[in-house]
Amino acid sequence: MESALSFRNVSVRYRPEDPFVLRGISLDIAPGEKVALLGLNGSGKTTLLYSAVGLVPFEGCISVCDVELSRATERPIRDNVGFLFGIPDDQILFPNVLDDISFTLECRGILREEAQQRVLPIMKSLGIETLATRSPHRLSHGELQRVALAGALVSNPPLLLLDEPSAALDPVGRKETARLLASLDTAMLIATHDVGFACLVCNRFVVLANGVIEEDCPSSERINRHWHESTGNANA
Repeated sequence: MESALSFRNVSVRYRPEDPFVLRGISLDIAPGEKVALLGLNGSGKTTLLYSAVGLVPFEGCISVCDVELSRATERPIRDNVGFLFGIPDDQILFPNVLDDISFTLECRGILREEAQQRVLPIMKSLGIETLATRSPHRLSHGELQRVALAGALVSNPPLLLLDEPSAALDPVGRKETARLLASLDTAMLIATHDVGFACLVCNRFVVLANGVIEEDCPSSERINRHWHESTGNANA
């Protein structure tokens, strides 16, 4: 596999009469590379993640694991991607946590009992093993976030697209999640406002502004300075 994710001159607008949300994006993520996607609200971060799996209309060329994205390839491509939505409720469907996480594996032909056994180590690594029989509707936002992340991780996909994975996590959960993600060999594109979290996980930092890539660099020190200057907030 030459590239986990590739964008070639990609532009996105939701309707033909709308202005472009993304304009001329070109970006390559190598297998195993962990890339933080930074930017203010409205810069296009979530739209970029959505475009990678064909959830929004786009112009240009997108490839996932060297397969070009098209209507014919959407399904197999999505099977190779672990996706965490910014609102975890959007991807939690079942009445208890264990069934919800194991469903990803069951969709790939793994029997329920075996699927649930595979899920348990992921749940433990995220500190949510005690939630197995709980209803998602009775969880905090931080707990929901970790349940949704477990669902994205359990199939061991070659690419993870994560939208604000540290949102609503307490300090312990944030640290455990960063440690787990940093330990994986999976390629990642992580959209986040949490620069400190990104620096714990990622080795490359891409800044979006007004729908274009403003900066692409490997230096966490430089990106911290850039973010401080662009937001005027030393704790951003």
